[in-house]
Amino acid sequence: MKVRLLTVGTRVPDWIDEGFDTYASRLPRENALFLESVSPSRRRASDRERGVAEEADRLLAKLKPRDLVVALDERGDTWSTQQLSEQLRSWRQSGRDVALLVGGPDGLHARCLDRAEVRWSLSPLTLPHALVRVLVAEQLYRAWTLLSGHPYHRE
Repeated sequence: MKVRLLTVGTRVPDWIDEGFDTYASRLPRENALFLESVSPSRRRASDRERGVAEEADRLLAKLKPRDLVVALDERGDTWSTQQLSEQLRSWRQSGRDVALLVGGPDGLHARCLDRAEVRWSLSPLTLPHALVRVLVAEQLYRAWTLLSGHPYHRE
């Protein structure tokens, strides 16, 4: 199974890229994690809806027909580490690649949310969208370690 983290935003601090790469490189080939970014809209704040729609066009163009699409959305389901590991197990058993959608500062367009089969909320807190890259990579690594029998998570 290949997991692609599809994000809006192409310029992030080096420490974000380093954090993502650290955890993505720890995952085995059968659970590979890749980052693909699209450029953010250059629309003015007064035309926010049109800008979010443009970002949606770019994200949706990267999807493959069989992708299992997961939207990262503040109104989505929150999962414990154990629940995420079960989600990861289910995704692996589906035989499909997974595409995780992360919007820009103004979030995901309704078309992205409609295309998603699952909505996942990392936290009720508002998080910088670049930081989400590191959090998702670390949590997927942690979930994989649980499925592999490693004592990474302590109860």
